[in-house]
Amino acid sequence: MGLFNFFTQEIAIDLGTANTLIIYDNKVVVDEPSIVAIDRRTDKVIAVGSQAMQMHEKTHDNIKTIRPLKDGVIADFQAAEAMIRAMIKMINPKGRLFKPSLAMVICIPSGITEVEKRAVYDSAEQAGARERYLIHEPMAAAIGIGINVQEPMGNMVIDIGGGTTEIAVIALSGIVCNQSIRIAGDEFNFDIVNYIRRQHNMLVGERTAEQIKIHVGSALTELDDPVEDFPVNGRDLMTGIPKQIIVNYSEIAHCLNKSITKIEEAVLKALEITPPELAADIYKTGLYLTGGGALLRGLDKRLSQKTKLPVHVADDPLRAVVRGTGIVLKDRAKFLSILIA
Repeated sequence: MGLFNFFTQEIAIDLGTANTLIIYDNKVVVDEPSIVAIDRRTDKVIAVGSQAMQMHEKTHDNIKTIRPLKDGVIADFQAAEAMIRAMIKMINPKGRLFKPSLAMVICIPSGITEVEKRAVYDSAEQAGARERYLIHEPMAAAIGIGINVQEPMGNMVIDIGGGTTEIAVIALSGIVCNQSIRIAGDEFNFDIVNYIRRQHNMLVGERTAEQIKIHVGSALTELDDPVEDFPVNGRDLMTGIPKQIIVNYSEIAHCLNKSITKIEEAVLKALEITPPELAADIYKTGLYLTGGGALLRGLDKRLSQKTKLPVHVADDPLRAVVRGTGIVLKDRAKFLSILIA
């Protein structure tokens, strides 16, 4: 078995709209933004991950930056394949004389179509994977936060990523009912860009919107533990000259309100279609929040007020999905019923 392991490299990938994480040898070895920079003249990849993110929205005509995933699924096949290849290269020790064959477990949204599934399979195959398995994100998130998914006990997981929000009720190694909506981190950024443009007559980019969300993003207009105001630089739409404004968490909560309301509606819809016995379990266990969106200040409190149920935020919500995928990868025989082979 040891020799076989030397020839086979087992990796778990959380292929996210915003970030891609890879687990190898029980460790998160890659945690990079899902973006590639390509030279338009040669079609060669210049940079991947954080290096490409530094170039994003700052490029000239000869370089283009591509985010290969949109709404949790592959939108640009070639760029996705190039990105997966480059990120796998980050883990391979340089001293190896040969390329090991790869066994991959990749996360996918629960609301994905067969065509979108095929795109993930094919990208993994082109990147050199011999064995390919898929797993639904809410299932991986549940395993990652320590829920025993094989028990006849209902648990609701809300995974708010970059492109999609996945809400699933899990019991007996399966998803009983789920809601998948394409409103998540990227939509929040878009809301912030529009708000700053309307309210302050200033144009900001996607990266700046992301920074605003991290520093002063909130789901509630009044927080128990308020955060400091955040200075934002951008271009004045009236004069065309760069300027700075100060934003506070209350106005960001106001501008994100519409998108968060849609997430609340999806949670209520998922609870509505939950079988009564599982609903009784959820009343006891509460709701589990994972994904980058779980870090939005006051979101747990707001969902708790809406559903009248306890809401638990995972310890490390950004890595819950990839941790769960890593656990499944290590014990594929045990979790065979969960995997889509």
